[in-house]
Amino acid sequence: MMFAGCVMFRSTTVQMIDRIAYLSAPPLQAPTTRLTFLSPSSPFLFKLRPTSLFTSSSSSFFSLTSPPRSTMLHHDPLVSDLYATAISAAVAFSLLRLWQETAKRGIFDQKLNRKLVHISIGLMFILCWPLFSTENMAPFLAVLIPGVNIIRMLVIGLGIVKDEATVKSMSRFGDYRELLKGPLYYVATISLATIIYWRTSPISIAAICNLCAGDGMADIVGRRFGGEKIPYNKNKSFAGSIAMASAGFLASIAYMWYFSSFGYIEGSWKLVLGFLLVSVGTAFVESLPISTELDDNLTVPLTSILLGSVVF
Repeated sequence: MMFAGCVMFRSTTVQMIDRIAYLSAPPLQAPTTRLTFLSPSSPFLFKLRPTSLFTSSSSSFFSLTSPPRSTMLHHDPLVSDLYATAISAAVAFSLLRLWQETAKRGIFDQKLNRKLVHISIGLMFILCWPLFSTENMAPFLAVLIPGVNIIRMLVIGLGIVKDEATVKSMSRFGDYRELLKGPLYYVATISLATIIYWRTSPISIAAICNLCAGDGMADIVGRRFGGEKIPYNKNKSFAGSIAMASAGFLASIAYMWYFSSFGYIEGSWKLVLGFLLVSVGTAFVESLPISTELDDNLTVPLTSILLGSVVF
């Protein structure tokens, strides 16, 4: 009887100890994926962050995978990039349609209207780049937008399709064949910058900003205040070249700050100096007679890319 009582007391004690240990232990959790809206460096990005009792810096399932991926419009990267492509295309083509209407109605001088297209389209397009995810496929979806414009330039420039509004808004003299030169070089440059350099390289910023803002403002300012010509090229003025270097540099700084706010590049005074050197060098090459003989839309981005490859 006494032995049976001891056994019962011991069994009860073990059960109490096990119950206390169970209640005091933290609950087990399976690895989960928590969607958080945002990081200090980019206040607009969705980040997939693994959280679990079992994750650690030394060994875990999640530490063996690639770094967390960021999206803005949807937690699925592909869906997010499709949304970004649709939004970017809508913005670009709406802006292009606006300039076509102003050209058709004669609101601006044809040359001014053409330069407004030149300045705004490329800068607005790269303004939409942060909409895309950090996936490798993102730049290939983004490039579809200027890629469609390459096809448009070809079919209109070759006379396959007639589009007077586009010709008026993009050509110097109203000849549809002009679209096979400057406008085609323009969209080709933006396409290559998107695919090759994307938003993590200052070279893409320098090339597009000097092409759009720099070259565009050079023509506008040069026509209005370009009375004093450059000695080695009577087709270029000091005012136009200064305006080009200034506009290209300021636009580059603005986009450096813009992309650095999302964490794509790291802004610094060294980068600022690099942008200054590229903009001044590009403005100088644009002022040379060879730039007039070829095409500004070809020489400006090529110079920016070559100088940027050395400076950055």
